[in-house]
Amino acid sequence: MFTQTLTRRARRSPLLELLTGPHGVDRYTELVDPTWTQGDARAKVVAVRRQTPRSVTLTLEPKRAFTGFRAGQHINLTVEIDGRRRTRCYSPASAQSARHIELTIGRHDGGVVSTYLCDHARPGMVVGLDSVGGDFVLPAILPRRILFVSGGSGITPVMSMLRTLKAEGFEGEVAFVHYARNEAEACYADELATMTGIRVLHGYTRDGQGDLVGYFDAEHLATAMPEPDLVYVCGPPALVDAVRAHCPDATSESFVPPDLTVAAEATGGRVTFTDANVGVIDDGRPILEQAEAAGLTPESGCRMGICHSCTRRKTRGAVKNLITSAVSGADEEDVQICVSAPVGDVDIAL
Repeated sequence: MFTQTLTRRARRSPLLELLTGPHGVDRYTELVDPTWTQGDARAKVVAVRRQTPRSVTLTLEPKRAFTGFRAGQHINLTVEIDGRRRTRCYSPASAQSARHIELTIGRHDGGVVSTYLCDHARPGMVVGLDSVGGDFVLPAILPRRILFVSGGSGITPVMSMLRTLKAEGFEGEVAFVHYARNEAEACYADELATMTGIRVLHGYTRDGQGDLVGYFDAEHLATAMPEPDLVYVCGPPALVDAVRAHCPDATSESFVPPDLTVAAEATGGRVTFTDANVGVIDDGRPILEQAEAAGLTPESGCRMGICHSCTRRKTRGAVKNLITSAVSGADEEDVQICVSAPVGDVDIAL
């Protein structure tokens, strides 16, 4: 213990940082052990299981730099693929007080990170953890009757909430409705079947089987929990819209990229990526897509304005947020280039 304390103190030393040059201590210590970093939050994969044909569940052991999360929040996960670090955001399924972090990642057709992890995840892998965020969380004061609804991979933040409620001894009434394409793709079905004090109903939309037939409607709501005090829904936009039609105050989250409304006509302005000394004529698409079309490879993750991994400094010009339609013309501001389109001439530090 004494030796470990001295080591930690030495690694925090400003002199050591100076001697290791511009890369800092972390870039050298990670050559010995990839998880041995002071500034970067990382985790080691300690277990891998494949619950369904189209998903993989990772159990992660986070290192000291990771400060935790609240049930329902998402985490940026970074994995190195073919020499390039790629970042995507995922919601843990583990209780917020758990020692290990559990991530269940569904395979998405064409998804680089999800496909790689489904096929190649193994114990011993080291991944990066960053940017915990999201407002899809439980309130400080819980009501007596809570209804959860999820579809597909939207089950993960709900599982985190359910496990957290169980760990904290919640004594209220809880119901959970989960929709999957079929029984084989229903994650956590075995665990949910053994959860006491929670009414669990499954709906399988492709084969018409399960406890509920078809898609969410008033009948499903009445079967699960009529007149709940609090409703959470996470899943595809169609499911979120269906739940909110019957429960307007539902707290919702969707991990499907929004349908971005791009300007009908390009502005014709010049977009300059100043670090690369590359310029293009605006064609109306998000700045991220225009940068990639110009041969640049900026870091990106969710491509829907959630994970913030694509954030870059706009030094000049105006941009339009394609989700909110808000236009900002302030110089020297950070923008998420996956959901921002140029309005005239724009300079981006990229």
